Amino acid sequence: MARSLDGLVLSPVADQAPGQVGTRTRFTYHEEKWVIWADYAGGDVVRGHLVGTRTGDRLDFRYVQLKHDGTTSSGHCVSIVVVLADGRVRLEEHWEWESQEGSGTSVVEELTT
Repeated sequence: MARSLDGLVLSPVADQAPGQVGTRTRFTYHEEKWVIWADYAGGDVVRGHLVGTRTGDRLDFRYVQLKHDGTTSSGHCVSIVVVLADGRVRLEEHWEWESQEGSGTSVVEELTT
């Protein structure tokens, strides 16, 4: 199993569709035993939260977010935790909206300070 996500800050490597998370979005992850959660904001997202479970290198979580235009949305995501050659963490994600139409893939990577 890859290292813990607790306290890591990750960001998408590319922008998603307009009005969604993008390279300006920051996810702050927490992990305790098999439970994971994160708060996120940035770009078009005022505030977002995710919560779920970790089994080995697989994350399974639900997310909900509020955008600057006042709309809310929610969905489901399954991510695989990968450790990059430089030691940073990457999440390879497969997501789908539950509150609207749409699904896709994305990649978020640990930011270094």
